[in-house]
Amino acid sequence: MKNATLLPADMYQVVNKSLLNESDKLVLSMLYMPIIGNTAVTLYNTLYNELKANNFISNELTHHHLMTNLGDTLENIKEARIRLEGIGLMKTYYMEGSVNSYVYELFSPISVSEFFNHPVFNMVFYNNVGKEEYLRIKNYFKVPTINLNGYTDITSPFDMTFKSRSYSNFELLDEDDVVKKVKLPLSYEMMFDFDALISSMPKGIFNDKALTKSIRDLITHLSFLYNLDPITMSDIVKVSINEKGLIDRELLKTNTRKYYEFNNNGRLPSLVFKSQPDYLRSPKGDNSYLGRMINVFETTKPYDFLKSKYKGVRPTERDMRILEMLIVDLKFNPAVCNVLIDYILKTQDNRLVKGYVEVFAGEWKIAKLETAKEAMEYAEKVHKKMKKLKEVKPKVTKKEETIPEWFNKAQSKEDMDDSTKSELEGFLKEFV
Repeated sequence: MKNATLLPADMYQVVNKSLLNESDKLVLSMLYMPIIGNTAVTLYNTLYNELKANNFISNELTHHHLMTNLGDTLENIKEARIRLEGIGLMKTYYMEGSVNSYVYELFSPISVSEFFNHPVFNMVFYNNVGKEEYLRIKNYFKVPTINLNGYTDITSPFDMTFKSRSYSNFELLDEDDVVKKVKLPLSYEMMFDFDALISSMPKGIFNDKALTKSIRDLITHLSFLYNLDPITMSDIVKVSINEKGLIDRELLKTNTRKYYEFNNNGRLPSLVFKSQPDYLRSPKGDNSYLGRMINVFETTKPYDFLKSKYKGVRPTERDMRILEMLIVDLKFNPAVCNVLIDYILKTQDNRLVKGYVEVFAGEWKIAKLETAKEAMEYAEKVHKKMKKLKEVKPKVTKKEETIPEWFNKAQSKEDMDDSTKSELEGFLKEFV
């Protein structure tokens, strides 16, 4: 995936790769919106409206035009586009030039039936809207039934209505030339390790044909949603095999959900948009210690960051709830979340104390910190202020203070002593 710079003057065209209808818009607003947000759905509809003059390809337009139409910033538009790409509603193509060009291909949302049977969408939708709203919306899409007792089916069959006859020769159109309803499957940057899953299964426990493409897709979706490794998934697969040695899809979904609930106090997973937006990242090429540390904060997922700080040990459920509070409830950018985690672990004996996190998180939220550098500078400034206040009070038992490696580390390599360099290298080595 290429990170391309996006400017208001950059051009774009919209291409309709599917058959879109009014029911698709209903699915988008009622089912997709609680997952990807209002801005992403509005962007999709706006791009679709560009096709009105020509049903399959739009005129070439600038992103400034898009900003004006949406009344939003280019940064928010780009984030909304990434959400559409991730959920399978759009593909983006980029060509660099004196003025960069983009092509946005629009794809159909999946059907209502597919949505409510999807292992990821259905679960995340349920979590995002709650049980009552979930049941209300599901009932909205239920097909009413009519009592046909006493009625006779008199529908005419095809061969009774039509008969075959000879026609003049003509050249058949290539089916690729005709628009059709196309839905993009979800794609993953890191694919599931099926070799590890198979090697951990006892020999002869299931049929060789059990791992069909659809079952492999289901396992990939479930492992992502519930954050399960191949070894754990293999244990769940073992108890989801039917008498024919095949994997029962519904049983696999049920067993995976039960496993997760059991290990997470009855809670179910949701999705977190976890990548630090490009516009909030520091310019590339800064190889100073500070620059490299900022890069770690910006490019590491909060879960992976915390796991690395715990020397590869999985964060506890309590820690996961803290992460969820920071990212989902307070909507911290991942880089800011990482800086806060690092600061608190360093100053609190490598423990994420919930009350302590909540106090600092509230202050950081009020400060509207968006980048790693802002968070680092703010943490250091507040820490020094608190230290001065403590120095005024009568001294109790003196305890050696521990502070993050990045405090006062804006200097160059030449200005650092060997112990400082070693300390910083130790931090960076964790994420290599």
